[in-house]
Amino acid sequence: MVLSPGPHEAYVTHTELGIRIPRPLGHGPSRFIPEKEILQVGSEDAQMHALFADSFAALGRLDNITLVMVFHPQYLESFLKTQHYLLQMDGPLPLHYRHYIGIMAAARHQCSYLVNLHVNDFLHVGGDPKWLNGLENAPQKLQNLGELNKVLAHRPWLITKEHIEVSSKGLLKAEEHSWSLAELVHAVVLLTHYHSLASFTFGCGISPEIHCDGGHTFRPPSVSNYCICDITNGNHSVDEMQVNSAGNVSVSDSFFEVEALMEKMRQLQECRDEEEASQEEMASRFEIEKRESMFVFSSDDEEVTPARDVSRHFEDTSYGYKDFSRHGMHVPTFRVQDYCWEDHGYSLVNRLYPDVGQLIDEKFHIAYNLTYNTMAMHKDVDTSMLRRAIWNYIHCMFGIRYDDYDYGEINQLLDRSFKVYIKTVVCTPEKVTKRMYDSFWRQFKHSEKVHVNLLLIEARMQAELLYALRAITRYMT
Repeated sequence: MVLSPGPHEAYVTHTELGIRIPRPLGHGPSRFIPEKEILQVGSEDAQMHALFADSFAALGRLDNITLVMVFHPQYLESFLKTQHYLLQMDGPLPLHYRHYIGIMAAARHQCSYLVNLHVNDFLHVGGDPKWLNGLENAPQKLQNLGELNKVLAHRPWLITKEHIEVSSKGLLKAEEHSWSLAELVHAVVLLTHYHSLASFTFGCGISPEIHCDGGHTFRPPSVSNYCICDITNGNHSVDEMQVNSAGNVSVSDSFFEVEALMEKMRQLQECRDEEEASQEEMASRFEIEKRESMFVFSSDDEEVTPARDVSRHFEDTSYGYKDFSRHGMHVPTFRVQDYCWEDHGYSLVNRLYPDVGQLIDEKFHIAYNLTYNTMAMHKDVDTSMLRRAIWNYIHCMFGIRYDDYDYGEINQLLDRSFKVYIKTVVCTPEKVTKRMYDSFWRQFKHSEKVHVNLLLIEARMQAELLYALRAITRYMT
């Protein structure tokens, strides 16, 4: 197996032949994580090498997402298996439709990184280049998916069975534009997969691939080189890339933050053991946390105008994330006890698109249960309380409630800068900056921050799926 050069291998201009040869713009697969901390291709062990080989065989490339996810090989293996099945194995949708849906989903978050990758894949499997001029040039069947894509990406709690009816015009009828239930489930899984992957791409500061726009230059090396598309992808200045913008925080200050978090976890465990809140109190704490999540936003929050080359792949460019309780809107709480992934969503997906439910379920479980029993410099730590707080906070932001969880724990365990990062990655990933990434969990390793991102994207994907699959279930009944 021959792998293409890694981002750390410089290209030079071949002056003798007069050929301009591109070299990478930027250093390494992530703009947030120092290149020296990322596993270098060629230095991996046998397990990692097998993973790289699988990725290369499935995608025809070793992309930057893989090079960052490999911090967590068990998850990466599950992720690659699921993505390969969704894009390339037998399924209800033709291959070019799958890549086009990936483009539509990534474009909703202005994720040029994923759009560029899937434009190449779409053409490679025989997709019509005219479709890439804009959604209006794609078949009506795909255009009908636009509304579902929009709401699912930005306000999934608004999805009703009417959206399913609109998306599936003439469902199960022998019409050119109709969607079968199996096709629709395949499309929904692809949409949620790529919305979430856009969150990972921005949350980890993934750099453009060398063959894509913004991934290469023909200029000689210079300290001032950086990807021009960083500006549209949430990184607003060169200075921000070169300076640790977490501020002048001393090592001892961030050390005490870790100690304080450990102490809170101990105290909460003791409280759990001593007394349990009533159902009424638990419900009240959920409502308080849900309300408070509306007031979590970044101080440098700003509108990011989508670039034309991305925005042509979706309609209604002004539609974006809005908190569900703003402007007097009341969205009923989604109780997991009434419709959950394990008892309802999983079986629906597996019935209509066999084996995919199993793959997604495995990926959810790996992300949720993944632990090395470490926290920053501490070992032998039970991190389950912290992982559950992160997962449930994301679902809380989406209006999803677990009756058996005490939402008072979230405010104890997640500080404001961490909440800002979580909400931005999950709801408006295109606005993530290096400053946000640097400002939470300052003593934690980059591998731990990547682990956080795995929790964020899987919790987000599950939340979107729950709303969409509940609507499909209601439509079917």
